[in-house]
This record gives sequence, C-alpha cells and structure tokens, in this order.
Amino acid sequence: MEHGREGILSWIRESMFSLDQLTKRYPELEILKGVPQNPEYHGEGDVYIHTGLVCEQLCSLSEWAGLTDREQEGLFLAAAFHDIGKPASTRFEEGRWTSPKHTIVGEKVFRAMAYRGGKGFGMTFQERELAAKLVRFHGLPVWFWKKKRMDYDLLRAAEVVPLRLLWLLAKADARGRMCQTPGELEEQGKLFAEYGKELGVWEKPYPFANAYTRYQYFHKEEMQPGVQLYDDTKFDVWMMAGLPLAGKDTWIEKNGAGRTVISLDEIRKELGISPKDGSGKVANLAIKRARNLLRKQESFIWNATNLLQETRQRLVRLFAGYGARVHILYLETPYEELLERNRVRERQIPEKVLEQMIDKLEMPEPWEGYEVIFKES
Repeated sequence: MEHGREGILSWIRESMFSLDQLTKRYPELEILKGVPQNPEYHGEGDVYIHTGLVCEQLCSLSEWAGLTDREQEGLFLAAAFHDIGKPASTRFEEGRWTSPKHTIVGEKVFRAMAYRGGKGFGMTFQERELAAKLVRFHGLPVWFWKKKRMDYDLLRAAEVVPLRLLWLLAKADARGRMCQTPGELEEQGKLFAEYGKELGVWEKPYPFANAYTRYQYFHKEEMQPGVQLYDDTKFDVWMMAGLPLAGKDTWIEKNGAGRTVISLDEIRKELGISPKDGSGKVANLAIKRARNLLRKQESFIWNATNLLQETRQRLVRLFAGYGARVHILYLETPYEELLERNRVRERQIPEKVLEQMIDKLEMPEPWEGYEVIFKES
C-alpha cells in the first residue's frame, strides 16, 4: 500500500489522531486485531480494541494540550504501536492469556517495521528510536516499584526517553482498559512521576559527575548516582556495531587513525571458515588477540556486528576490566541502500539471514559504554 510522502507523523495529524485511519494507511497495525488478552486486566477485548482506547485516552489527557506538535505525534505513534509485540508473544498458559516480555519484543518489532518502511514511515533516526523506547518502557511506570533497584531502572530509562512522556503513555494505557482494579495502575504511575522528579530525571538524563561515574553506576551493584569517581581509565577501545554493510569498514578506513583492527570477518577469511559455519573458533582467536593488546594497554578497534546487548556487554566488561574506555559506535544505512550494497557484494549475505539480523537487532543504549555514538551512513 502506498504511504504518504510526508511520513507517519504527519499523517497522524492529518488523520485527526485516529487509529483506524492510521491503520488504513499503515496496515502493519492490522496484526493487533484478534489477539486475545487476559480479561482480568483487559475486559475491553483484543489488543486492537485496547490500543484504540489508549489512543483516545491519550488525546483526552489534561496534559495533551501542553505538548508540542511533535510530542503529540510521537506519543500517539507510540500509543498506536505500544503493544505491537503482543501478537508474537501472546500465549495461553495455566488457564489464562499472557504476553511475557511483549515490551522487549515490541521494541524490536516496531524498529524493524519502521526501518524497513523507510520513506513510508518518513521518520528520522531520533524519532524512530524515541518511539521504539517508549514502546520498550511503557510498562515501567506501573511496575517500577517491584524492581530491585528502582533508581537504576528509572535512570536507565531516562537515558533514552523523557520520563514525563513515558508517564503520559502509561497513564493512557492504564485508562484505556477495563480491569478488576480500576485506578490502581494509574496510582502507581503517580508514584513513578513523584520518584522521577525526586531523582532529577523527569525531563532529561541524570547529570552524572563524569562519563566514568556514569559507566560505573550502570555496571555496579548498589552504587549511588550522586558520587564522583576518579577516572582511572588508561586507553581507548572502539567497538563497532551495526548490521552488515552499514559502513563500518569505510568508517575505520577514514577514522581509524592507524589503530590495530580486530575484525571477525577478516579472521574468518584468514582461517578459511565459511560464514555458514560456527563462529566459535573465530571469536576465540579474536578474544586472544584482544587480550594481548589489552595487557599492553594498546588502543584498538573491535570490528563486528555486535547486534545483541548481551554480546556487547560481555566484551565491554572484558575491555573495561583492563582499564579501557570503551566507545561503542553504531552505524546505520537505509534499508534499501543496505539491500543494494548486498546485491553488488562479491560475497552476498543470504537475504533471509540479513532479514533475521534486522529483526533481532538491539540498539545500543547510552549507558552501555564509556561513550555511545550513533551515526548514519
């Protein structure tokens, strides 16, 4: 279906903030229809019905008029897609419908849809990622009080999304349903708002004393955010991240400044191991070479896709353990350009494999390293 050239945010306003009109233009939302929910929390019906109610409640909030046009459009977009992870995660267990981790799944699903949608969605990288993170954290305001480290979870979310916008989405989500305990979820949201303001992260990320303190706070247990730690890092490690063909090699050629590069692709070629075969031997050799450089406190570049947070954090902990400042650089190129680069590549990546990588991509979050940088190529 042909999408408007101005993109989804403009269409949201042109369609007078109507979920049904948005769905006609962006049929990606059709998958919400018919997805069942637990009537204890969602007596209103399926996911699409709930989403429609959430969108209506959002626009009727007293705070709505005080938002900028872009904030209204972005919030409505997040409301429309906030449960986009439920179709893939909903199951019937122990006599009830449940959707475990649907917010985590939803972030990936929305990002992949918007990325593949390209010109049809017509969003900047920042607009897309704000919506994706609103989807990811939309349940936090009503569940944060059950977390082991409440301040940690709020500060982590504040790194990627204004908590005041997250609170409005959660308030609309709480009101856009029929449940057995009406008002309870909204009251929990009020506590979230009070605590976010108390922590000083209602409008923006926490102002850590320095980058090192910020890194240590998010990687150590029971550390208070207000302390100032002495930065004893000694050298730099650059970790590349991004889909294949996003431009990582080109960036290194232009900006590597002669640093040693540990490239998993090059090691694979060196060992004559096909991309279809296991990568254990490749990774082990790469780690061995990295350790040699780390022991000498020599700066280097780690070049791989690093699409999963777990993979990145395992490496970050290793590098930082030797006193390195780990800079994560995420590169992205438009979907159509990515496919074209693959078509002309000598060693093409199977299209199915490339699409699977898009689906599983976990965007680096600012807290993951000493510094996290995003660039579009």
